Amino acid sequence: MLHEMRIPPGVTGLIMAEVMENYKVEMVHTDYGPMLQGEVKELEKVRDFLVKALNERINELENKK
Repeated sequence: MLHEMRIPPGVTGLIMAEVMENYKVEMVHTDYGPMLQGEVKELEKVRDFLVKALNERINELENKK
């Protein structure tokens, strides 16, 4: 069974390209915006990757002060 996950704000095109290349998910367009669709375990891996990528980006921006 396929599930959907919203793409959080701040995710760049480069990060999304990496997600699409490395994980078995598809992007679907809904009335609520683009979402990722896939198996629960795969979406959990994507979530972990996105959290890590966004935290790295935040750290980069904070260190540029």
